[in-house]
This record gives sequence, structure tokens and C-alpha cells, in this order.
Amino acid sequence: MEPTHITIRGAREHNLADVSLDLPRNQLICFTGVSGSGKSSLAFDTLYAEGQRRYIESLSSYARQFLGQIARPDVDQITGLSPSISIQQKTSGWNPRSTVGTITQIHDYLRVLYARIGQQHCTRCGRAITAQSREQIIARILALPTGTRCLVLAPVVRGQKGEHRDLSDDLLRQGYARARVDGQVVSLSDDLRLDRNRRHDIEVVVDRLVLSDTVRSRLAEAVDAALTLGKGTLIIQPVATDADSGAGGSKRKGKSSSATTRKGSGELLLSSHYACLHCDISFEPLSPQLFSFNSPAGMCLECDGLGTTYDFDLDLLIPDPSLSIVEGAIKPLRTPIGKWRRHIYEGVARHVDFKLTTPWKRLSDRAREAFLQGTGDEHITYRWKWSGGIWHHGDTFDGILAHLHEKHRNAKRDFMRRYFEQFMRSQACPTCRGDRLNPQALAVRVPEGGATIQEVGAMAIGDAHAFFVSLKLTPVQQTIAAEVLKEIRGRLEFLIDVGLDYLALDRRAPTLSGGESQRIRLAGQIGAGLVGVLYILDEPSIGLHPRDNRRLLDSLERLRDMGNTVIVVEHDEETMRAADILVDFGPGPGVRGGHVVETGSIAKIMRNKNSVTGQYLSGKRQIPIPKRRPITAPPS
Repeated sequence: MEPTHITIRGAREHNLADVSLDLPRNQLICFTGVSGSGKSSLAFDTLYAEGQRRYIESLSSYARQFLGQIARPDVDQITGLSPSISIQQKTSGWNPRSTVGTITQIHDYLRVLYARIGQQHCTRCGRAITAQSREQIIARILALPTGTRCLVLAPVVRGQKGEHRDLSDDLLRQGYARARVDGQVVSLSDDLRLDRNRRHDIEVVVDRLVLSDTVRSRLAEAVDAALTLGKGTLIIQPVATDADSGAGGSKRKGKSSSATTRKGSGELLLSSHYACLHCDISFEPLSPQLFSFNSPAGMCLECDGLGTTYDFDLDLLIPDPSLSIVEGAIKPLRTPIGKWRRHIYEGVARHVDFKLTTPWKRLSDRAREAFLQGTGDEHITYRWKWSGGIWHHGDTFDGILAHLHEKHRNAKRDFMRRYFEQFMRSQACPTCRGDRLNPQALAVRVPEGGATIQEVGAMAIGDAHAFFVSLKLTPVQQTIAAEVLKEIRGRLEFLIDVGLDYLALDRRAPTLSGGESQRIRLAGQIGAGLVGVLYILDEPSIGLHPRDNRRLLDSLERLRDMGNTVIVVEHDEETMRAADILVDFGPGPGVRGGHVVETGSIAKIMRNKNSVTGQYLSGKRQIPIPKRRPITAPPS
């Protein structure tokens, strides 16, 4: 039989004085009392800690070794305890990649929505993407220079974890001998030993060809097979040498070769589903991973999905432009400059035609650009003077910024890394302009001509809810997106209910206040729909406007009505009056506290003469409003 109460006997954690208490389950319970009287000690350090300890002990010994041990709280006995979830006012644990959308899982549903009914647009011209026919794909391949040696690849795995042994065996049975795994062509008969915890890309080598006027029929056969195997997508990978072209090994099982080819160099992605006929480019099929800034498939590669880059700031690098390079205008560079580095800088100065002794502010823009950013592929002749004469050698110059980035990246000591970081600043990524996603993901709209996923993320939650409520879709799109839209609208309503309609979905988690982060987690728990759980909240009304307090209480009551026990540590009067049970701690703080003064309804608390909370609730004690308020001078 399921217990009806949480029974606590002999709780002595911190300043608790041997507290024994019976708390009814599936009720909204408010722990109140003066600060330091033991409310949090019983709620978090006793009930929650014991709930977590029991959960960890229920796991296997293998799982427990990764979680560590939790000490048993100082209590004689606790019975009737449900699995516990703590929602405290803390933001230090948020990942810098986390946003309001990811915490509440709204972003996950948005990714599914855009992958299923999104309209892809060309990243160059903005036109809607149309299907590309088989003949158009063949013609695009034949447009490559005659004599080009290439591999016809069919992508079968995209960014998926696992060893994929069954896939290799299945492809071998179908007659395929080789595949490109994570950019390298390998034999499928070899033991690949893929790391099951890493994401892998696997493309089957369907054929290897030398393009010519007579290869069309064989190419058409390979295209058909690749489109079938790759579900409408294929890759043409040019290879530079005979050895590389021999790595093809499709169903024609010829002589084995150990040649490899790296992903990227001039490869051509072609799709029968997603292609811009005007710009003659193809795109990957839409998938939820494409809209994730935490996935390599969707993130901006410049900033790794962070939206910001950490780069050197010229104002910090060159605080005094009246100095010359040899005098230490570039502050992080050691002065005096060593002989080897000086002969490099002198070579650059001769090549660009400036002097190292010229003050930085008097150098030309070309000279500054060359010294900071490098000279690209230009060949520079350097002269090294030694006792045997002058040694001439040639090389390129990558620039001072590249040198400083390398030293910062390779710094083995924290103090060295911090030294370089004092000359750096965080700024919006120049490629994605802070949007975190790659161009293809940012070119998908719902509905056609509507908003991109980033534009939805930038909306305030109230505006985003109005957008999805008024969203007009075709009957087919409505059928596909019905369940996803239900989840998105519901979770947005939860956030509005707890007074967070002003936040944007792409608001970064570390920038949230303690009260905001607590209410976001509360909205996420309501959306999760768990039943039979003990929720413990730490003053959720802090930072909340009084007009939104009622909506917060409605959310707590909804959690209770779903079949959960909700314990709130709170000083707010409206919360106390809405609670089913009040537990008043006191009579004072610290060593004078740790006792339960009274338990029961608010009327019972007000009748207790020893309850400080009850005296204020009943109006017997009041905090007088000062007749004259001090006026503080505004900050200068």
C-alpha cells in the first residue's frame, strides 16, 4: 500500500534540534520561519539529500562508481520518501552553450519542426530549393574537367555514434568493398574498430571513374546505385593520383589498394531532393542535427556554435602607438626582440617596404596588415647574418596574430594563458554574426517565407507563443507537425505562467538571475509531466513581480494536482496562504532555532503565540512604514 505521509524522525542536520515531523504526500507544503531557523536544513540537506542518496544506491555498482557516494544526512529515520528533485536558486552550473530554449527542451522540438516541415532556401540567392533530377545530377558531374579521377560515394551514416559493425557486414554482402570513414577510404573487410562514443561519417564507395565522353552509361549506373544507397544524396570526390583512384573498389573487386582520400578537397555534394538550380549547388537533407549549434552538422565552424570568438583586441595589443615595433609597440612581444625573430621581422619590412624603427601610428595600412595578419602565400627572402657570412632562406609569413594565437593555444601553464588573455576580448562571431548555426540551417523557414529558427529564438517568449498560435500551415504540414507544435505551445505557456514572457529563447543561461533560472527549471519540470515526485523549491517568488506571483502559484498547484508533493521554502505571504500545509520553524535563528514551532493550516499558525510568522500574518506585529524615507544621492 502506498504511504500517505513522509515521516521524519530525529533530524539533526546543522542546527535542527531532533526534529520529528509527518508531512502529507501530494500536497503543497510551505516551510517558513525566520532566516536561519532550519527550513533549508530540513528541506534540502535532509529530505533532498536522502532522496538522492537512495536513488544512487538503487543503481548498479557499475553506475555508482561514476557518481560517487553521498553521505547519509543526520536523521534517525525517513519513510514514505519519493524520488526528489531540487530546484534551487543557483546559476553556476549552467553550461555556456545552454540557452532558455535548450534548458526547457523547446529548442529540441523546434529542431524537429524545422527538419520535418521547413522550407530550405539557397544560401547564396535566397531562392526556394527544388528537387534535382537524375539527369541534372549526371550532367553536373560530366561538367567536371575531362580526365578527372573521382570516387562516387553514397553517405549512409552522418554524425552517428557507434561501432557500426553490422553496417559493414551488410555492405560487404551487397558487394561493396570500400568506404570512406571519417574522411579516409578503408576496406570494409578490415577490422575498423570505430570508437562507439564518437560521431562518425561513413560513405560507401560505389565506383571510381575517370570522366570522359564514353563513361556516361557507367556513371549513370553508379549515380542510380549511390542515390538509392544514400537515400537521395551522393558525393563526388576527386582524387589526385592513380593510387588514390584505385581506392575505389566498388562491386568490381579488383586489386586491393591502400590509397586514402581526405574529405573536403574539391568534393561535390549532389542531392535529388535539395538543390538550387540557379546557383547549381546542392544541400544536405534536412535533419534535426542540422539545427543544433552543439552538433558538428549544424554549428558554425568558425566559432564552434558558441556565437562568439575570443580574439586579440588591437587597442589592448598596442596601447601606445607612438612606439615602434622594436620599442615594443606590440605589448605581448618580448623586448628586446631576439636575433632570430628580428631577422624575420626585417625580412617582412624589406618585402613590404617599411622600417621597424618607424612608430606604429606612422606605418601604412599595408604595413600594419602584413605585420599583424601575415603576407599570405607571398614568398619572402630572409637574411641571417652569422660569422661565416649571410645565409639567405625563403618562407612565408603568417603574421604576429597567428603567432600569438599559437602561443595562447599551446600554453601549458594557467598563468601563461591568463597573460595572453589580458589582451583578448570576446566578440560576436564574424561568420555567423552570433547566430551559432551554419548558413544552410539559417536559410530554412517555417512556414515558406516565414521565420528562421534563429529569428524564432530571438523573439520574446510571449511573441514566440503568439507566432506559433497563429502559424498557418498546409493540411499535410498540420498533420506532420501537430504533436510537435502541441509541445512547443505548451512549454511556452508554462514559461509565460511563471512570468518569463519577456525572455528570449536564445538568452544564454549564464546571464539569467537565480530566480529566473529557478522558474525556467520549474517550467521544464511541469512540461516533463512527472508523477509521484517530491519537488523542493527555494523561494521561487524572489525577483518576481507581484502581478506574476499568482501565475507562479498556479504552476505549483498544477505540479501538485499531477500527483506530486511540492515543498516550498518561502517567506512570501501569498504563497503561505495558498499552501495546503505550513511548517513554521523557529523560534529564532541559529542556535535559537531548529525547532518546529507549529504545523498545520494558516489559521493554526496565526493562533500560536510562539510563532513569529503567525504574529505577522495575524497583524499582531507589524513593520511600521517610515514617515520619512532617506534620499540617497545618485551615483556620480
